[in-house]
Amino acid sequence: MFALIDCNNFYVSCERLFNPGLRGRPVVVLSNNDGCFISRSEEAKAIGLGMGEPAFKCRELLRRHQVAVYSANFPLYGDISGRVMRTLADFAPDIEIYSIDECFLDLSGFDRFDLDSYARQMRRTVEKHTGIPVSIGIGATKTLAKAASRMAKKNPALGGVFLLRTDAGIRDALSGMEVEHIWGIGRRYGVLLHRNGIHSALDFACVPAPWVRRNLHITGARVQEELNGRSCLSLELVRSPKQSICTSRSFGTSVTLKEELQHAVVHFASKCAFKLRREESRASLVTVFACTSPFAPKEKRYWGTETLSLPAPSNDTLLLLKAATLALERLYRRGYEYKKAGVILSGIGSVSEPQQTTLSLFDTDPLPEKQGRSASLMEALDALNSRYGPGTLRVASDSSSGWKQRQEKLSPAYTTRWSDIIEVRL
Repeated sequence: MFALIDCNNFYVSCERLFNPGLRGRPVVVLSNNDGCFISRSEEAKAIGLGMGEPAFKCRELLRRHQVAVYSANFPLYGDISGRVMRTLADFAPDIEIYSIDECFLDLSGFDRFDLDSYARQMRRTVEKHTGIPVSIGIGATKTLAKAASRMAKKNPALGGVFLLRTDAGIRDALSGMEVEHIWGIGRRYGVLLHRNGIHSALDFACVPAPWVRRNLHITGARVQEELNGRSCLSLELVRSPKQSICTSRSFGTSVTLKEELQHAVVHFASKCAFKLRREESRASLVTVFACTSPFAPKEKRYWGTETLSLPAPSNDTLLLLKAATLALERLYRRGYEYKKAGVILSGIGSVSEPQQTTLSLFDTDPLPEKQGRSASLMEALDALNSRYGPGTLRVASDSSSGWKQRQEKLSPAYTTRWSDIIEVRL
């Protein structure tokens, strides 16, 4: 048996932790650059605010219903997510963190427990320890657990917990679920299935297997097997290494000066380098891109991208910043209003893997010695930032005069302020 635990309206729930006055009010959290809705309270859903809908199209609706609008605060959400996952890890020997607000628990061997009561105990404990409400679905496979979790979230009468154990219960639940809402199917396959008269999850479970394999390939075949109670997806206890790392941002206001664009790219490259070291990996390719708004007049649109290959795979912030700056020099075009930029690291391999290195005839410093100094410097940089807070120690190009003001211009400030946090007196 598997349990899927899903945090309810997670980003909104995090904001409500620091402002209980938001409970009962419609609340939305916006994406980077305050563009689209990425989290909505139940009250916001009820007045017609859709997931991913641009905020500017709903200004009148937001004003009329006095909707509380928050910019995304991802460091806060990541910290609270970690607390939720650590709390849940005490309830089962194996846990797979599927996303920032979802995880699977392996409940094999828990048959002697009353799983409904056990799940409700989990739910109470998480809310008591973290303040985050969750929905819990339990099924014989991960796909059935995902379906049960959706049922628990959509039906308040279930109290946040739903088990799919009996054949009759599974058939009733699947008959009421539209096929595009099955985990792993999605909208594109949903169109194909509806076109062929397959409208519910139960319909899909009963389709001949050869037809599914021919039209939906191995992914669809596994989903069908899971819906029929045969587990094909085990817990992923060890996350696969990332094949690429990207940091990008849409700017709050248009950027025309090369200097401002360069500061943004340097900042993004620094964050990529930190993520790379956290993965214990090195990258061999650095890609920088910058573009104007896709809604600008055709003659004022520009998408520039440049990729550089490093002499040797590295996770050194200084080397990656140098490559990113050079790439920006090559792609930058004067006269355009840039609305987005980013840095992508690829060609990633583990630091423990042997690296194929091309030595330079003009390099007088032995490579192993250089790599040793670089590793020590980056280790000290990460240790200081870990102890005293992110950004405490940065390279000069990422901390030059006026960069704080430029950051405020390029990205809107969080609307969750320190003054919103409740002071707890013991």
